[in-house]
Amino acid sequence: MDTAQPPTSAAPGAQDGRLSWFTRISYGLGDTAMNIVAGAMTILTFFYTDYAGVEPTTVGLVFLLSRIFDGVSDLIMGFIVERTNSKWGKSRPWILWSSIPFCISIVLIYTVPQGSDFMKFVYLFITYNFCNTICYTALNLPYGSLSAMMTRISRERDMLSITRMALSPIGKIISISATLPLIKVLGDNQAAWIKVMSIWAVLAFVLLMLCFTQCKETVVIEARKKVSKVPIIKSLKCLFCNKYFWMAMTIWMMQCIIQMVTGTILPYYCKYIFHDDSLFSILLLCEVITTIVCTILFCPRLLKRFGKRNMSLIGVVVALVGHLIYCLNPTSFSWVVFSCIIRGIGFAPLNSVIFGFLGDVVEYGQWKFHVRQEGLIFSGGSVGYKVGTGITGAFITVLMSWSGYISSSTADAVQPQSAIDMIVNMYMYGMILIWVILLVVLLCYKLDKLYPKIMRDLVAREARGEL
Repeated sequence: MDTAQPPTSAAPGAQDGRLSWFTRISYGLGDTAMNIVAGAMTILTFFYTDYAGVEPTTVGLVFLLSRIFDGVSDLIMGFIVERTNSKWGKSRPWILWSSIPFCISIVLIYTVPQGSDFMKFVYLFITYNFCNTICYTALNLPYGSLSAMMTRISRERDMLSITRMALSPIGKIISISATLPLIKVLGDNQAAWIKVMSIWAVLAFVLLMLCFTQCKETVVIEARKKVSKVPIIKSLKCLFCNKYFWMAMTIWMMQCIIQMVTGTILPYYCKYIFHDDSLFSILLLCEVITTIVCTILFCPRLLKRFGKRNMSLIGVVVALVGHLIYCLNPTSFSWVVFSCIIRGIGFAPLNSVIFGFLGDVVEYGQWKFHVRQEGLIFSGGSVGYKVGTGITGAFITVLMSWSGYISSSTADAVQPQSAIDMIVNMYMYGMILIWVILLVVLLCYKLDKLYPKIMRDLVAREARGEL
């Protein structure tokens, strides 16, 4: 089902809304940059436990406490974006202002000093929160909401999302697949990690500057200028009462938890099941490259034919089947590779349009409550993602510690069978639960059918000077 709607020019003060491929690619490369850093962060637990000698419970506590603060910072940033007025717009200037500290923060996070467990905890907490709670929030949230400010055409936002999600995994491919091999080449120690992170920081900065220069805010709603600032309490009420916000947030959260579980557990899986942690790069590349190829070749056509919801639903079913295939023979590397390819095919439709879901939620919120909330909706979604992944990360490390996992600063500890069994079970059963949750949420999502009516009503309202 296609979600076509009247052209943006029908709305007062809005421009045509159609975007060039260069603009779409430049926008997508912004997420490539952030995923270079995010990819490096997915193997952070592995670095902490096997190179910096930090106990798993300490790592889990840092993740859990940080996500609580992180969630609050996202809501604050959402309000800040809503109230930002600069020559570059509302969201765009934050890409410029946040890029340098963000790129520096990933280097600092891997520069763990030697010392007591308490000192390591304090350093981990400060640097992790500087990177995630402050820098990443100030960059990623405005970047996400920027898509809703570049165009009001749902299909254009979907194409932005598809382009973004086709390019964003490249960042993780670069950082995750290349990090461990480069670490081996550069000395297989903490100093090697710092050198590699410095390379990623420079590359990410260049791509972020391209995104900033090429992506403009073109959506101007004259009726919005006539409305006084919405009180915080009312803004939060409108956000929390938006049922499709909760659905989109859950979809985003589950998608990110999938990547979190994969990035966190698979290095251990490869090290202790296949006895070679570098095989992690092969598994990741199989799944991610498959996702990228399917996103580029098939998702635009599937989107036009089935719409976001139905396309994503089909993808979830395929991905679930792919993971069940893995469960049939979890100790065979070739079997796991095959499973990763099938999961990559299924993950592509869901992954490609996740931010198209959130963009449509913005229009639904305006239609339902007469309040437009790009910043808050994207910030609320980010809160869900960060809290969800934080709890997941903490849960994983607690289970590892409970199973008797042994930390080491030399990466050569011999693990008890109970710890190895826990690694297998977390990956096997945890992923099944996540895919089932996604299946249920998508079955309840009906906004695709409602969206054309929403846009017709909004065009008529805005012509009268109303939100």
